[in-house]
Amino acid sequence: MSNIHAYLADPQVRRASWQNRLSSPAWNAKPNPGHLSLVDLERRGKLHALITQNIDELHQIAGNSPELVIEVHGTMRRFMCWGCNLRGPMERVLERVRAGEEDPHCRECGGILKSDTISFGQQLVPEVIDQAMQAAARADFFLAVGTSLQVYPVAGAVEVARAAGAKIVIVNAEPTPFDGIADAVFNDSISLVLPRLLGLETAKRSLQ
Repeated sequence: MSNIHAYLADPQVRRASWQNRLSSPAWNAKPNPGHLSLVDLERRGKLHALITQNIDELHQIAGNSPELVIEVHGTMRRFMCWGCNLRGPMERVLERVRAGEEDPHCRECGGILKSDTISFGQQLVPEVIDQAMQAAARADFFLAVGTSLQVYPVAGAVEVARAAGAKIVIVNAEPTPFDGIADAVFNDSISLVLPRLLGLETAKRSLQ
């Protein structure tokens, strides 16, 4: 279901995909103290860009400004048409699935609909990658959170930031290939480390 070629070629795959989207537990996910710490960082005027490979929009739900969030892999909360590139809120299409449409098509052009995310076999959006790398090149402090830093081109943002003179801090449960060039590495829970690291209490209090 996550392979773009199979998705476009097989109606059965699309039908299963729509049922999977409908019942996804991601719809009930809530921001954690890590998300909320980044919101506090923005409110202090210290967060100028947020590059994410997540597709759940929890950063925006937590309170980060949408214009600061660079969604490298897109978002599950919007749909797109493979035929005419129409986009809109995913809920519109999910309502059609609930009403009985097993494989809803675009009402504008009849094209195949999918979530506005990057599937396996689908090209990343060059403009989005450029935006991410430009943000990294402007950083004086680069915080890598909850990522293995093994998937390119996004992992390359660390190298871009380092070359621009930024301090690098990595927060991840497991080691990453960039630990050796980082100024600090924390192998622990994001929800524990970020509020302490950034000296932010709001994130912890809001969940109590």
